[in-house]
Amino acid sequence: MLPKPPPREPSLGFLYLPPYRIQGISVAGEAVAVQVPEFDLSFDMGVCPRAMLPSRCVALSHGHMDHTGGLAYYCSQRRFQGMGTGTIVCDARIAADVQAMMEGFHRLERQRTPYELVSLEAEQTYELRPNLLLRAFHVEHTAPSMGYVLIERRNKLLEKFTGLPQEKLREIKARGEEITRTLEIPLITYIGDTAPGPPLVRQDVRTSRIVICECTFFDADHRDRAKIGKHMHLDDIIEWLRVLECEHLVLHHVSRRSNLAAARARLLELVGADRAHRVHLLMDHRTNRARYEQQLAEAQAAAPPGEAGDESR
Repeated sequence: MLPKPPPREPSLGFLYLPPYRIQGISVAGEAVAVQVPEFDLSFDMGVCPRAMLPSRCVALSHGHMDHTGGLAYYCSQRRFQGMGTGTIVCDARIAADVQAMMEGFHRLERQRTPYELVSLEAEQTYELRPNLLLRAFHVEHTAPSMGYVLIERRNKLLEKFTGLPQEKLREIKARGEEITRTLEIPLITYIGDTAPGPPLVRQDVRTSRIVICECTFFDADHRDRAKIGKHMHLDDIIEWLRVLECEHLVLHHVSRRSNLAAARARLLELVGADRAHRVHLLMDHRTNRARYEQQLAEAQAAAPPGEAGDESR
């Protein structure tokens, strides 16, 4: 009997949540790497699929191996392929350990791979681009852990100046008077491993347009496992949905103990169709592919004659 060939490498989970793509690999205890290509940003790097290399920045949630195992390879390959130096953002409590890990690879390879390490305390921010900030906040897990909110800052004209001509506005501004106020718009929240608790109901998390959060366990008899490991259970998600205002909630880090089809069915049963439509499982390839094909068909139908191309190219 011939030996079986190895299984094909699993494809990336993929969701198009206009105008952003959420893609990556996330299996509890094995590997977590989630990317938002529109911002050249990845969260965690348990492995480093080729698609992750263009991300100029990786924000680590915590130091467990399934979240950091591909980090050195990411930095090395970016440099090797001429993509520039990778930036690692992490919790200040683990910054020295991340640096020590990278130094270990430097000694092992007998060469130095450049990287930039940015450590953040809770509530500190890192500027990804002008007017685009990554804000860190602590969550509760078995190791020091952080979540991140991606925030867009917008300047809005004060209401009392609405309707004034540009010449008048320039005159007022020249006198030193503020004519705008700064708005902070939470775009995307990412949460790695966490127990339920107060950080999940903070204002910037609740009002984010997209929330990406772990949900490791779905089975009713796995509640104790979730508590011991300080992970989220589907029951916690259901409770959380009562206050979440996001357009989309993306669940990742699902345990292999959970069948994804059964997990989606249980989600639909407990949450109801009116709320379940905005909850997605990152690694539910079949459901997500069907959703994307419907999006593609709708886009093609709405396009003017002669412009209905294949958006998947």
